[in-house]
Amino acid sequence: MSQDRILVTYLTQAKDLEKKAQGIAVGMTVGSWTDLPAVKQEELRAYLGEAAGVEVLETLADGIQRGLVTVSYPTGNFTNDIPSLLTGIFGKLSMDGKIKLVDIQFPDSFTAGFPGPKFGLAGVRELIGVHDRPLLMSIFKSCLGLPFEDLKTQFRAQAIGGVDLVKDDEIFFVDDKAPFIERIKAFRAIADETAQQTGKPVLYAANLTGPSTELIEKAKRAVDAGAQCLLFNVLAYSFDVLHRLAADPDVNVPIMAHPALAGALYPSPDYGISTPLLLGKLMRLAGADLVLFPSPYGNVALDKGEALKLAADLTAPLASIKTAFPVPSAGIHPGLVPQLYADFGLDQIVNAGGGIHGHPGGAAAGAQAFRAAIDAVVAGKSLDDAAIESEVLAQALAKWGGAK
Repeated sequence: MSQDRILVTYLTQAKDLEKKAQGIAVGMTVGSWTDLPAVKQEELRAYLGEAAGVEVLETLADGIQRGLVTVSYPTGNFTNDIPSLLTGIFGKLSMDGKIKLVDIQFPDSFTAGFPGPKFGLAGVRELIGVHDRPLLMSIFKSCLGLPFEDLKTQFRAQAIGGVDLVKDDEIFFVDDKAPFIERIKAFRAIADETAQQTGKPVLYAANLTGPSTELIEKAKRAVDAGAQCLLFNVLAYSFDVLHRLAADPDVNVPIMAHPALAGALYPSPDYGISTPLLLGKLMRLAGADLVLFPSPYGNVALDKGEALKLAADLTAPLASIKTAFPVPSAGIHPGLVPQLYADFGLDQIVNAGGGIHGHPGGAAAGAQAFRAAIDAVVAGKSLDDAAIESEVLAQALAKWGGAK
C-alpha cells in the first residue's frame, strides 16, 4: 500500500484541538486504535490517519479553542476520484458540529490519477488566439422561453461587439424552442460569419444538461455538431461527472464550470467547504478549463481574500495539472475593469450579463465598451481618457460609473 499522504486542514472548535485532531485521524480511518490488540494495530497501521498540526486561532468562552487542525491520510485509503476523497475526509465528519473543510494538499502520486483541464488556460487562449489581455465573455440574458430567432439575434450582437466567449445561462434546461444540438449548429454558423467581419473567433459554451447517465454521449454529439465549449453545473451533477467528461478523449472541447449550489456549501465560517477548495482546487483537479465564481463586487459578492485565493488555486503550480481560467462573475460592468485587472491580472475572463445587455446602445455596444475598457487598462490608460475616444465606453461610464 502506498505511503504517500494527503494533508487535510479543517477549521473547528474543541476544548483540546490536539485531541480533536487525533480523534479525526483515527475516526475517519480505522475507527479505533488504542483498544485494538497489537496484531490488529500492525495490520491496520498503513490505513491509519495521523494528526499533523494544530494552530489555535482564538480561545472562546469556557476555554473552547477555535483553530485549524491538519490531518494526514494515506493515499491508499482512496480511489482516484473526488467522491471517494470527500467521503473519506469529510463525509460523516461534516455532521460533527462546527467544522469546515478548508484545504487539501495532494502528493503528485494522487493528482496523477486525475485528468485536470484538457485545454487549460493556455489552451483556451490558443483556441481564441488572444494572449495579451483578459478575455471577455457575455451571457445570454435571457434565454429560457425565448424564440430561437431572438437568441440568434442576441448571439450575433454579442459576437459583433467583440466578445471572446458567449455562454448559456445555467438555468437553460428546458430548451424546446432552441434545442441543444440545433442551437450549437446555428451559433457555430453565426460565429463563423461574424469572424469574417471582426477577424476573431468567438466560442459558444452550451449548457450540458440531462440525466447523468447520458451526459457523455450527449457531449460527444455536441462536439460532432460543432460545439466549441460546454457549460456544466458541476455541483448539481457531481465532481465525478466532470472528471469523466474531462477524461473522455472524444469530449475534446473546453469545459466551463458553473458555481450553482456553491452557496449551500461555502458561506458559513463554521460549516461546509471553503470557496478556494470547492471552486478552485477541486474544480481544476476534476477537469474544468474555466471556473466561474462570485466576484468581490456584485450582489452575491465573495470576500476578496477568498476570491483571490480561489484564483490562485486555479493558476498556481499543481503537479502536472494544467492551470484553469478564473472567471469572476456577477455585478460586472465596464467601470469595474480597472479593479478586476488590479485584483486578478492578465489571466482572467471578464464575464458580464447586464453590463453588456443593459448598455444604452444594446449588446453589441456593451461588448465594445468592455473591449475599450480592457484595452485601456492593459495599455495603462485611465477609463476617462479612453472614453474620450470611445463613445460606447463613455455611455457605459455615464450609466454605471467606475468601481464602487
